[in-house]
Amino acid sequence: MKPKVYFKTFGCRTNLFDSQVMMSALSDYEVTEDESQADIVIVNSCTVTNGADVSVRGYINQMDKQGKKLFLTGCGAHTKGESLFGAGKIQGVFGPSEKMKINTLLSRESRFYEIGDLNYIDDAIVDEFVGKSRAFIKIQEGCNFRCSYCIIPFVRGDARSMDEAKILEQVQRLASNGFGEFVLTGTNVGSYGQGEGRNIAELMKKMSLIRGVRRIRVGSLEPIQINESFREILDESWLERHLHIAIQHSSDEMLRLMNRRNRHKSDVELFGMLSEKGFALGTDFIVGHPGESEALWSEAMENIRNLHLTHIHPFTYSKRDGTPSATMKPEVNGAVSAQRMSELNGIIDSNNRRFREKMQNIPLEVLVESFDGEYYTGYDQFFNKIIIRSNEDITGEWITLEHYGVYDEYNMAKF
Repeated sequence: MKPKVYFKTFGCRTNLFDSQVMMSALSDYEVTEDESQADIVIVNSCTVTNGADVSVRGYINQMDKQGKKLFLTGCGAHTKGESLFGAGKIQGVFGPSEKMKINTLLSRESRFYEIGDLNYIDDAIVDEFVGKSRAFIKIQEGCNFRCSYCIIPFVRGDARSMDEAKILEQVQRLASNGFGEFVLTGTNVGSYGQGEGRNIAELMKKMSLIRGVRRIRVGSLEPIQINESFREILDESWLERHLHIAIQHSSDEMLRLMNRRNRHKSDVELFGMLSEKGFALGTDFIVGHPGESEALWSEAMENIRNLHLTHIHPFTYSKRDGTPSATMKPEVNGAVSAQRMSELNGIIDSNNRRFREKMQNIPLEVLVESFDGEYYTGYDQFFNKIIIRSNEDITGEWITLEHYGVYDEYNMAKF
């Protein structure tokens, strides 16, 4: 009987893709989705904040007490791998560049530490996504931005792109295996093809021509990456009607402190144009970054009301050792950050409900992802959650809903 391996994936969609690559590379082991049945646990770690490191360390301690054989990879391998390895709770540490060697690495008798390098380019192809209804396609790695709060360029390297032919082959295989929705991901996905005469919009056009591709979603873009070539695809039927555009803040003074490239005036113009085209709009937003005074926060909340945001991925600032922001003053009190987070979420939640009410005469194209024994759950073309009651088994199906109710956190329908 083959030893059973469980993958615990922390962090972003890039890590989700990397975990799938590792699953596909295992030949002498059996992948399990049941943590309790695992002989071996692969911890695919995130290190975006100190808090992320704490979560990873806590999970490792928990699994160690259960007697699991543990291996560490992901971004945390570069920042905390050496110390965790030294503590003796990890059998092996390997960087993301070494993931295709996983079958050999797990078979080693002795402990090992192989961090790899930050210049690798993925050429792995997977045929399946275990436990997923949509497929994540990694198209690039690394980032050339140097935002003051971010450690990721130092653990993922500078921006570099995957080979186009490999990407399209990946999509072809997954589409032939029944996947219809594809999410493009990477460390800074909008930088795909930079300096190589390629761009993400042209790649998406080629993807859309592959039989079976029904919807394409971009994980996250920077405002400056919604350029002329990208604007040319905004009316394409295969482009999800939701765009996630990372602004991180809406106060220009805070954007300067964060060493960001965007500014509020141009963000307002961009988001206004996209809103007029009917897009749902999401963003990342950091609350409580050092220097965020009450006056700057008030300015930011006044500004954010002009951005037509319907979705948000907010972070309470967490110091990341080794970054410029880690030494900035004054720091923001945790209770103040929590209060600001609540205010921000309240604004966007209200925006989202108004958006769904405004769009209620538009049929929803839904990919049904799961069933909890009573309700089916999926997401529509605006990346809004739909709860569905049905007497049929519709898991994994694409359905069109013309009639549905709007509730605070989701829409609900019968099918």
